[in-house]
Amino acid sequence: MGKIQALKNGSRKDLIVKNAAALFRKKGFAASSMRELAITMGIEAPSLYNHIGSKNELLQAVCFNVANRFNDHLDTTLASAATIIQKLDNLIRFHIRMMLDEFDEVIVANHEWKQLEEPLLTNFLSQRKKYENRFVMLIREGINEGQFKNIHPHVATLTILSAVRGLEFWQRHKKELSIEELENNMVQHLLKGLIK
Repeated sequence: MGKIQALKNGSRKDLIVKNAAALFRKKGFAASSMRELAITMGIEAPSLYNHIGSKNELLQAVCFNVANRFNDHLDTTLASAATIIQKLDNLIRFHIRMMLDEFDEVIVANHEWKQLEEPLLTNFLSQRKKYENRFVMLIREGINEGQFKNIHPHVATLTILSAVRGLEFWQRHKKELSIEELENNMVQHLLKGLIK
């Protein structure tokens, strides 16, 4: 059995979390074990515990890493001098890229968050709700400024977020379509339904 080699731009713990996300996505959190994770990484199970305390800690890391990336990007986007349309375009593109580039992590955060232990579960749900509310506020602002059609902002937000989550199925059945073409088509379609 080998040693855990760190990622190029990360730590050994980052590598363990990345592998855990892949395992949790394939088997589900409940059906996965630390022993299986060690086997997939080609190391002894005790080596994992030098870097991580438990399977629950791995799920926490996956879920909150994803949540933090979305929240940090939202903060940066909303604070920018971009127009409301540009901000929404930027957010949709970020969601698409996360679904494509960080597929395992995002899927685990989207489906396995229910397995988080308290108080982490409440914290995670609170962050999700705040994120959605800020997204709704951006769309409402666009409506109030006459840049977006008078569509219910919650419906628009859920439509956008659900459409991007649908890329889970595209990932499973990739077609002859480049990522750039997919991203541009989705953004054009989702924004076109909003812009006046």
